[in-house]
Amino acid sequence: MPSYVARFCALTIFLSLTIACGPLATAARAAGALAIGQCGAFGQAYDFAKSSEAVAAALRQCKGQCSTVTMKRACAALAIDLHNPCGAYGQAVAPRISAALNAATRFCYQYGGKDCVIRAWACDARG
Repeated sequence: MPSYVARFCALTIFLSLTIACGPLATAARAAGALAIGQCGAFGQAYDFAKSSEAVAAALRQCKGQCSTVTMKRACAALAIDLHNPCGAYGQAVAPRISAALNAATRFCYQYGGKDCVIRAWACDARG
């Protein structure tokens, strides 16, 4: 009977540590990137351990010559002109998704877009 008690105690300690350390594991994987190419091309990556890994993953998804924006504990968004995807676009990184979406759309209009819509967005662990 005492062996069951010891196993129960060990399991309880293990589960307590797993629950307590869960947020630490997520925080360690809080890097992301959004790759932006011509004519609405994009790639996205989030919850990577390093920014360089996130950039590489996002660039692998993006077709053509692409630039990247990185995020750490934030969100990134890309807005393009719906009727002219090869024209104006806007990109933004912000702590919250709503702010990133609004800013990307606003930049698209500022750069000449007429009917700007969100093409892509991504948030990392805390965004």
